[in-house]
Amino acid sequence: MTRSVMLVHGGLYEGMDAERFWTRPGVLGGLAGRGLAVTAPNRVSTPESWTEEASHLNALVGDRGPLDVVAGSNGCSVAVRVAVDFPELVASLVLCWPATNSTEANRLMEPAISRSNPAAVDALLAGGTLRGCREDELEAIGVPVAIVRSLPQNVLHTAETIDSLLSAIDGAVVIAECPESPRPDFEPHLSTFVDVVGDWVEQRD
Repeated sequence: MTRSVMLVHGGLYEGMDAERFWTRPGVLGGLAGRGLAVTAPNRVSTPESWTEEASHLNALVGDRGPLDVVAGSNGCSVAVRVAVDFPELVASLVLCWPATNSTEANRLMEPAISRSNPAAVDALLAGGTLRGCREDELEAIGVPVAIVRSLPQNVLHTAETIDSLLSAIDGAVVIAECPESPRPDFEPHLSTFVDVVGDWVEQRD
């Protein structure tokens, strides 16, 4: 059976889209080249909430589920929100370089949101380990979860976030570590990233 994969790009109020995050770096083409049915929708560019983002993706691809959802950075909050709000859409999660929700990280994230939509700041920066998600929601995730660590870690993608996710999500495993897409230093890791993520998705059969 061909697995259906949804790629959820990162970014938050910074003009990121699926083309820049997944297509140009080669991830979409690499996974599609393995015979996977891959879709990479664009997220809401200036959302009011993570719930709005999840509803947007469900409206776009809900008839194609269940999907293996591969998310990057702040897209991990959207992916988990989809898994919580629309569980029938998600077969598994791969959380790549999950964005850290901390005072220091939020201090860097807040200006871009405030410039465009100050009323959305509190809703978008709230949460536990991940923005937009409570700890009990992480603990209740009922699908297989894999994690890709950031290499090297940084203030926006810390090892502590990975450790917290592994503790909260029953059965979650780390499958790889590499720089975040679309950073230039991701390119040498593309082939390994595609192989590891592709293998993990395909073993769901």
